[in-house]
Amino acid sequence: MDKLQAMRIFRRVAELGGFAVAARDLDLAPASVSKHVAHLEQALGVKLIHRTTRRMTLTDVGAVYLERIRYLLDELEETECAISGLYTEPRGLLRVNAPMSFGLLQIAHALPSFMERYPDIQIDVSFSDRVVDLIEEGVDVALRIRTHLEDSSQIARRLAPVRRVLCAAPSYLARAGEPHSVKELQQHDCLIYKLSASPRRWNLGGEEISVDGRMYADNSLVLREALLAGHGIALIPTFMVGEDLRAGRLLRLLPDLEPEGHHLFAVYPPGRQLSAKVRLFVDYLNDWVGSPPRWDRVCD
Repeated sequence: MDKLQAMRIFRRVAELGGFAVAARDLDLAPASVSKHVAHLEQALGVKLIHRTTRRMTLTDVGAVYLERIRYLLDELEETECAISGLYTEPRGLLRVNAPMSFGLLQIAHALPSFMERYPDIQIDVSFSDRVVDLIEEGVDVALRIRTHLEDSSQIARRLAPVRRVLCAAPSYLARAGEPHSVKELQQHDCLIYKLSASPRRWNLGGEEISVDGRMYADNSLVLREALLAGHGIALIPTFMVGEDLRAGRLLRLLPDLEPEGHHLFAVYPPGRQLSAKVRLFVDYLNDWVGSPPRWDRVCD
């Protein structure tokens, strides 16, 4: 048995969630994929996968083994590329994670030209507002929007500022009136992003204020729809509402009170040499975002 090949096959079975789909991805016969995994289990003396007629799941040992071999296989791929002189022509699978709203509104538009520029790089992209474990889920680079990074062990690169604005639709202001002070703002219906560190406390002009409202959501796209429909006031990133502000669909409020600043970070798994494909992707994204960020050029 080619143990290295068996490890690669097991990894694809685990990542894709099935033998048949892994066989198609690897251009192998399903029986060959199953045989490699069975031989690997026999060599290790442990069960890696629970199999039933309807589904497969990793055993606890299988999950630990997957985490370990991901690192080893990635390191081996980078070493082979460096030795064979392919470092200038990166290839292989690049796994990217980004927040849902930012991913859909920005990253989705950045990816096609990157794929055209680097045709030998495959991209596995996931959009989620939960904070993923980079090592456990095999993510090469995660994009995160934070005031700062809480985990000091993370390796990160700051890419761009992410501004937020206080705004509302003209229809809401016509009905409820425009707040001219923090005190007046606290009397209004606010649309609240509940995954922030302090959902009901907004920092405006260096002052924290308590707000409340009729809608709480764990996705900013939902808040934007309610905002445009005139259901309240939101503190929301400019990458989501820049076009709306320019078109007059939304109006900025209390512009003299600058909200607390956030930043876009590219975060990498700790303890791993930065691969060529990750470095190229982050460099490309940094250029694509630009300075000032492309989304702020439409609302200033």
